[in-house]
Amino acid sequence: QVQLVESGGGSVQAGGSLKLACVASGNIYSMNYIGWFRQAPGKQREGAALISTHGMHTHIPGSNEGRFTVSKDSATDTYYLQMTSLKPEDTAMYFCAAGRDFSVRPEDFAYWGQGTQVTVSS
Repeated sequence: QVQLVESGGGSVQAGGSLKLACVASGNIYSMNYIGWFRQAPGKQREGAALISTHGMHTHIPGSNEGRFTVSKDSATDTYYLQMTSLKPEDTAMYFCAAGRDFSVRPEDFAYWGQGTQVTVSS
């Protein structure tokens, strides 16, 4: 079992930054990847970033490249999503999830956190 708890969401103006955190506990190293996903109202959940559970490999999908970075604090098994130059279209509920595959497809992830809301105003 893996438990994930996100935090760090909030309301910011366009152009601002936020750093989301995902604290992982349980058998996290039975999984290979932590994915960050987001879901806006009325839209499908989409992948925002990916990092290996050991923190050695990262992947940012092209649409977020240059604005999002993902990292890990190994001392606390906390995974971070740093978001900069935020746009109103980044408004969504953000989730972290654990899975075994190098993937940004939500269906490939078995464990999910409860999500944290990000709202970007223009």
